[in-house]
Amino acid sequence: MTVSQAELLKELRIEKHQRDDHRQGPARWPWIVLAVVVLLALIGAGTWWVGGHRAIPVQTVAAVSPASDPGAGAVLQATGYVTARRQATVSAQITGTLTEVRIEEGDHVKNGQVLAQLDDSAYKAALDAARTQAAATHALVAQYQVQLAQNLRDAARQQSLAEQGLVSKQTAEQARTLADSTRAQLVSQQKTAASADAQVVEAQVNFDYCVIRAPFDGVITTKDAQVGEIVSPFSAGGGFTRTGIGTIVDMDSLEVDVDVNEAYIGRVKPDMPAEAVLDAYPDWKIPAHVIAIVPAADRGKATVKVRVAMEQKDARIVPDMGVRVSFLEQKATSVAQAPKGVLVPAKAIAQRDGRSVVFVVAGGKVQLRAVQPAAQSYGDMKLIPDALQAGDAVVLSPPAELRDGADVQTEKSSP
Repeated sequence: MTVSQAELLKELRIEKHQRDDHRQGPARWPWIVLAVVVLLALIGAGTWWVGGHRAIPVQTVAAVSPASDPGAGAVLQATGYVTARRQATVSAQITGTLTEVRIEEGDHVKNGQVLAQLDDSAYKAALDAARTQAAATHALVAQYQVQLAQNLRDAARQQSLAEQGLVSKQTAEQARTLADSTRAQLVSQQKTAASADAQVVEAQVNFDYCVIRAPFDGVITTKDAQVGEIVSPFSAGGGFTRTGIGTIVDMDSLEVDVDVNEAYIGRVKPDMPAEAVLDAYPDWKIPAHVIAIVPAADRGKATVKVRVAMEQKDARIVPDMGVRVSFLEQKATSVAQAPKGVLVPAKAIAQRDGRSVVFVVAGGKVQLRAVQPAAQSYGDMKLIPDALQAGDAVVLSPPAELRDGADVQTEKSSP
């Protein structure tokens, strides 16, 4: 090793006083421990925040007013459809081409109103020919009547002459025979005239059939033919002949047909009060009553058809609407007689701090409301006189951890 290398190594060596000065600097490990503690505290706080604001899954149901409870007092419920007892597909009684159609869907028509017109040229010609033929036969009747009168006078004259011996008896007999023959011809011609008159009536009826009229008051529900199409009372192949121009329904004859399970048909009686609720208008209850129980069962569905009359008529009720019927023990009370408040399931009422409460969901959060349920029960429903309104979403079977203002994830349920 040279001198220069030895000097370099000496300069790189750390002296003892330099190492002591380095150990006497500030210690770093307390700071590291402090940073770990703070990090753990932040993680715990975040976990607490997320867990404390987690949405609690709950089931809700809408509070209903006693007047709108569809099952209140019902011994049985069934579904069916609105039907018309009086409806008809209007058609022509003869085959012809439509020259005019005066109806559209939704039109209100009166009994006897003209709905359509057929081409009547051929029927008018037939009517004119029948009238001419009838006139000719009546002219012959008149001719025979005049001839008979003359023959009767001639026979009387010949009889008088024969009695005086001025003419032979044979001549008088021939005169009477001629009168009798003329009388028979007159009777025959009168029959022919009557037949001709009947043909005129037939031609007139066929001509009148070219005008199609409404059979009763009602509303047009379908329009099935247009001008230029052939209409016939007989079905023809190929689809080129219409069998009707439209359907008319008597709205005053609307009623409800429901299918009741044969196991529960014993609960339904004739004239039994009921309530009908249309699927299209669920908040509208229509007073009704049972018309008749059809004495026949459907073996495929195990049901019996029941006819129900609606006691209120309205333009909103149309054929084939879906309807739910509640058969009642007694006639439904009016809204004015309904108790004050709303109905909620009994399992929606919870106990908190010794008082009855319900939780109402609004905006993804729950609101705690203290309530005082009435003593009267409606099946599994409880009457809440105040603190709630119809339509409020209340929590079913509130969990123990549910508190006022908590976030919830709702799932609707039927009461």
